[in-house]
Amino acid sequence: MSHTMFTQTSIVTGGAGFLGSHLCDRLVREGFRVICIDNLITGNMSNVAHLVGNPSFAFIQYDVTNYLHVDGPVDVIFHFASPASPIDYLKLPIQTLKVGSLGTHKALGLAKMKKARFLLASTSEVYGDPLMHPQSELYWGNVNPVGPRGVYDEAKRFAEAMTMAYHRYHGVDTRIARIFNTYGERMRLNDGRAIPAFMSQALKGETVTVFGDGNQTRSVCYVSDLIEGIFRLSQSDYVDPVNLGNPDEISMLDLAKEIITLAASKSSIVFKDLPVDDPKIRQPDIGVARSVLGWTPSVPRKEGLRRTMQYFSAMLGLTK
Repeated sequence: MSHTMFTQTSIVTGGAGFLGSHLCDRLVREGFRVICIDNLITGNMSNVAHLVGNPSFAFIQYDVTNYLHVDGPVDVIFHFASPASPIDYLKLPIQTLKVGSLGTHKALGLAKMKKARFLLASTSEVYGDPLMHPQSELYWGNVNPVGPRGVYDEAKRFAEAMTMAYHRYHGVDTRIARIFNTYGERMRLNDGRAIPAFMSQALKGETVTVFGDGNQTRSVCYVSDLIEGIFRLSQSDYVDPVNLGNPDEISMLDLAKEIITLAASKSSIVFKDLPVDDPKIRQPDIGVARSVLGWTPSVPRKEGLRRTMQYFSAMLGLTK
């Protein structure tokens, strides 16, 4: 945290979303003034309701693909606005492309004008269905630009290119975080991702749906670890992309079984066809984050899943 006399001002676009809201919490705790901007198409006011009324926090409902202006000085902009789960970007393909392109352009323009640092929330999806395992930042990816997932993958790849162009051409102080699968409180139950889906099915005693044969893998990172990595990156001087995720890789079938056990559920597992272009493997190489940021995830999967399940259980009204 800066030890200057005045408080630093940060903007979080997409600040009412799952990750954005946890980032707002962290920034407020670190002593920042936080301006949260969200159009609420996938974000939710309930994620930041506890911050409303805090003098360090302001909420603006706004679509960042439009002209972006904020009064007063701004020190750092975190660009987290984007639909981020397959169910969202398949339903909102054009908004997803627009926020990755126009939204990134507007946010970078504001950073340039305010001489603010800019941190882009990019994604492991820039690697597509990877032919390199684990994925390091040097890998250029294997993305199908015309497939259904291309709207998200290419929006984020474009956002990275735009961020580097503003850095090289305009001298904007930029950071790029490539975020791998993250889970935790405030995920939406129906966002189509594996952990919320498995948990809601297991908690309700329904059959748990696994796509394909369940051998495809993900590496899942608990939200507090991810936010720690984001914060460290924002305070560092490292400009190239940085993978942030937990290298602890698990197959979808094993994850489903783990969650059923954790829920003490009698749910059985059913298999359905794998979605188009669904990546078969996903594991971050976090060597750069370790060496540059001194960052490594610390919350074990079992503990993170337990906390997340408590949250979903309460949401479903099942908490005893």
